[in-house]
Amino acid sequence: MDVSVVIVLILVRWTCSISEVEMVKAESDVSDRLTLESVRDSLIRQEDSIVFSLIERAKFPLNAPTYDPSYFSMPGSYGSLVELVVKQTEAVQAKAGRYENPEEHPFFPDDLPPSQVPPHKYPRVLNPAAVFVNVNKKIWDVYFNKLLPLFVAPGDDGIYASTAARDLECLQVLSRRIHYGKLVAEVKFRDEWKHYEPAIRARDKKTLMDLLTAPAVEKAVKKRVAKKASIFGQEVKVGDDSDENKGKYKVDPAVVSRFYGDWVIPLTKDVEVQYLLHRLD
Repeated sequence: MDVSVVIVLILVRWTCSISEVEMVKAESDVSDRLTLESVRDSLIRQEDSIVFSLIERAKFPLNAPTYDPSYFSMPGSYGSLVELVVKQTEAVQAKAGRYENPEEHPFFPDDLPPSQVPPHKYPRVLNPAAVFVNVNKKIWDVYFNKLLPLFVAPGDDGIYASTAARDLECLQVLSRRIHYGKLVAEVKFRDEWKHYEPAIRARDKKTLMDLLTAPAVEKAVKKRVAKKASIFGQEVKVGDDSDENKGKYKVDPAVVSRFYGDWVIPLTKDVEVQYLLHRLD
């Protein structure tokens, strides 16, 4: 083999080795920056997205045919119109690489097409078993059967496609927020592994739940999201200083607070426990 070719091959291999080292270092840097404070900052920002998505959905009445499989007829087993919208949107987003991101979780993971874009090197922060923790079925049930009737008006305006699109936005931001519990669990485990490890090995869900629960923090979260709902969702009229619109909100702040307290926080902790049970795998 020509000496110049050998030199080129050595340089290429050396460059690749340097790149691999740099990638490992980058992953280590991201992992080192993972703190409970940084995770909570992200959760606080996600509250904004959730409140705004609920406000957008509240523009439409319930529009029950959106969820009625008998209303929608199309070759293939899509079920209701909202199921069609979610499945088809997830298929397109899967091709664009959305679900390569460990923070994103599809509602219909079966038979999703592979990503068609160049892969992105996401930092390895979570235990590989995290991929099997997915509570989207519970989120779907809670959203449609418990939350939706609480914050949208009864009625039917016939605008079903837009209604389904707003539902999808709500579902995705809620899923992202709730599954962020994996990161919460990871950082708490790192900070207090001596307390968590015995409970994990004993498969003691109750002790894990007790360790994860911070009543003062949960109370603050419920109060904060209610405040955001009251600020983001108030009716504003320029030049109108009357009290007529005070206390009128696009989404009831009490409903948002209750939604967090009754479902979002418990589901997040469910994700945390599920993740921790496999943390030592």
